[in-house]
Amino acid sequence: MRSSLLIRKAVIPEDYLDILQLWETAGSGIQLSNSDSIDEITKKQFRDPELFLVAESNNRIVGAVLGGFDGRRGIVYHLAVREEYRDRGLGEELMVELERIWKNLGCIRSYLLITSENHEARQFYEKRNWKKQDLLVMAKDL
Repeated sequence: MRSSLLIRKAVIPEDYLDILQLWETAGSGIQLSNSDSIDEITKKQFRDPELFLVAESNNRIVGAVLGGFDGRRGIVYHLAVREEYRDRGLGEELMVELERIWKNLGCIRSYLLITSENHEARQFYEKRNWKKQDLLVMAKDL
């Protein structure tokens, strides 16, 4: 992309507030919950530190992707890019790097969830060969 752009591993707790602010302003596509608290993100970071990436420009976090890998399947939890940095290939760069890391870990399939009204995200992922699956998603808070 640009030489002033750096993609690196997120550092938690240092990057947490900047990432949270990014997620909070990314639009309705990112639905935050208790699992996005500092304590929960710290647990996630401890488990998969290489799968939480940020894009930094001029020492400011302008994009982030939070992925996971359970040893069998990968998952994208959140992908966000600051509005003024969208449509420049930054989301693509973050996803390419996440997928590269998954492949190195032996991951052969990954998943993500998109709210049905988030047409922009659906188009973004469909352009990158993600396919819609007719699944019923169920959840339970413990």
